[in-house]
Amino acid sequence: MRDSIDFKNTDIKTLFRKLLLPTVLGMIFSALFVITDGIFVGKGIGSDALAAVNIVAPLWLFSTGVGLMFGVGASVVASIHLSHGKVKVARINITQSVVISSLLLMCTSALFCSFAPQVVKLLGGSERLTPLAVEYMLWFVPFSLFTALLNSGMFFLRLDGSPNYAMMCNAVSAIINIILDYVFIFQLGWGMMGAAFATSLGTMVGGLMTLIYLLRFSRNVGIYRIKLSWKSMRLTCRNIGYMIRLGSSAFISEASIASMMFLGNYVFISHLGESGVAAFSIVCYFFPIIFFALGVWVAEKIQGKFKYARKLHWRQGILAAEILILFIVGFIPTEYNMLANAMASFACAMQVQSFRKVNGYSYASTMCIGNLRSGTAALSGYFREKKPKQMEQAMYYFGIIFMFALGAGIGGNLSIHFGTRMIWVSCVFLTISFLLMFVEKYKHFHEEHEHMSI
Repeated sequence: MRDSIDFKNTDIKTLFRKLLLPTVLGMIFSALFVITDGIFVGKGIGSDALAAVNIVAPLWLFSTGVGLMFGVGASVVASIHLSHGKVKVARINITQSVVISSLLLMCTSALFCSFAPQVVKLLGGSERLTPLAVEYMLWFVPFSLFTALLNSGMFFLRLDGSPNYAMMCNAVSAIINIILDYVFIFQLGWGMMGAAFATSLGTMVGGLMTLIYLLRFSRNVGIYRIKLSWKSMRLTCRNIGYMIRLGSSAFISEASIASMMFLGNYVFISHLGESGVAAFSIVCYFFPIIFFALGVWVAEKIQGKFKYARKLHWRQGILAAEILILFIVGFIPTEYNMLANAMASFACAMQVQSFRKVNGYSYASTMCIGNLRSGTAALSGYFREKKPKQMEQAMYYFGIIFMFALGAGIGGNLSIHFGTRMIWVSCVFLTISFLLMFVEKYKHFHEEHEHMSI
């Protein structure tokens, strides 16, 4: 069951190779878990059911965020102790994270289920969607602790040198969910209860596989019986504080997505209705993803072919393509919004792939979540280590987020009044950036010429 990875004696390249494939495959299975759920619910129950699942999705993201937070925090703390040969202390840290995260989610799950109709209303559910959302919620939320355990367990298993088993936990969870979705929805006709129960059983099996490994098969990172003395409780609180501070950026990332879904539920239901929310979640989600991937691929090809071009920098070529694409989007009628979204996603991907640093800091130019994670991590590091460089880094990221939010807010309001052609304002700013790159190129050429003259 255990993989043969020795972190202490194996060279970095070998470690990277052994960890990369199972980690990526595990992420693919996690994505497959979510995507197939939507397909089965949409095909087998209907558009209202799909919209109802979208309503309660922030609760799933909450449990995922808790799992990632404790997974990141505890694995960092445990790895430090392992580097000093303190295996027992590392095991105690892992046990503390599993117990506290499970207790936290048991309490929140009980609270959510006790006030299920009110929670659904708060999340943006309409009168028509509330019964479906409540039914799904009551069969899914009680199993949230297994969702968290599956997500945090991935970090613990990899830290113990078992990335293949971590991947297998995700794979088994996804496969069980797919099979049971088909059986419960199409064969037994259990509707929303069946969809939620299939998801819950899938995550429960994955979580139990993780727990069994930690109890029976771990080498260094496993479950250890902790004391219940007053001193032990104080040390537990201290360690949990360390874990939360280290893993808070992961939780904030999930909470940011949950917040966007929460706001989206309100906006789409008020403007498009229940069927519109379901249609948006299916059509406007998968097509932009495909075109986003295609945009990254095209940008990478352009960089490889024109990286050493003299007359025009390859990034200027990317900007020119973006300007043309967004200019065309401005002419597309609103009934073809799917095509417009796909083309905008294509341009967005080219932008993200081509412009990835500002003043030496990696960033995402067209989205907030990664920047929010990096900025929060830098700010947390500053409060812990008091290094001015970390505060400067945090301010860069938060400044980028502020400008992004400002542009999104202004653009959203103006587009309501002036229509889709407001996207041409983006073309104006991209054109300015395109021309500024000529200035920068001339400046570098002039400096090199002066240096050669000397």
